Amino acid sequence: MIQSQHVLSVRTPGRGLFDISARVGEAVDAAGIATGLAVVFCTHTSCSLLIQENADPSARSDLLDWLERLAPDGDPHYTHTAEGPDDMPSHLRAAVTKTSETIPIVDGRLALGTWQGLFLAEHRTMAHTRRIVVHITGV
Repeated sequence: MIQSQHVLSVRTPGRGLFDISARVGEAVDAAGIATGLAVVFCTHTSCSLLIQENADPSARSDLLDWLERLAPDGDPHYTHTAEGPDDMPSHLRAAVTKTSETIPIVDGRLALGTWQGLFLAEHRTMAHTRRIVVHITGV
């Protein structure tokens, strides 16, 4: 059994979905594991990880629109607003998504489906640098 860890730094320009599939795939390649699991973990509370449609951008746009309706910026009911009107909504959006994804490794590659991509969902409106830990286990 081999284990490997990689830390990715992902710079976002602000709110949106950013495909990190290739970067995580490079970590899997570097680990040299043919069969196993990749656990991808986001170390922040105002962004998240999603496996989502990677072909038609309208699916990602619709998802972001839905999250906006679910947790709108500037809601007067929020008390956690120290970092601005997108502060609490970013935490709520992260709470209904995920901070980690586990993806099988098959034949040395992430076993994502034909139309799947692994995305970092940035919930803040300003640019951020996000830390993603990739833990790879297998043979």
